[in-house]
Amino acid sequence: MKDVQLAPDEESTYECFDCGTVVRAPSGTTCPDCGGDMRNRGTPIE
Repeated sequence: MKDVQLAPDEESTYECFDCGTVVRAPSGTTCPDCGGDMRNRGTPIE
C-alpha cells in the first residue's frame, strides 16, 4: 500500500464528520452545509 502524495496546490476530497457532505477543495476545515469538521478522504482514519 502506498501513501497518498500530497500536493498543497491541488484540490482534495473532504468529507464532513457530522453530516457526510463531500466536497473538492484546496483545503477543508469547515463543512459548508452544517459547519462541522471536515477530514481529507485521502488520509486513512486508522
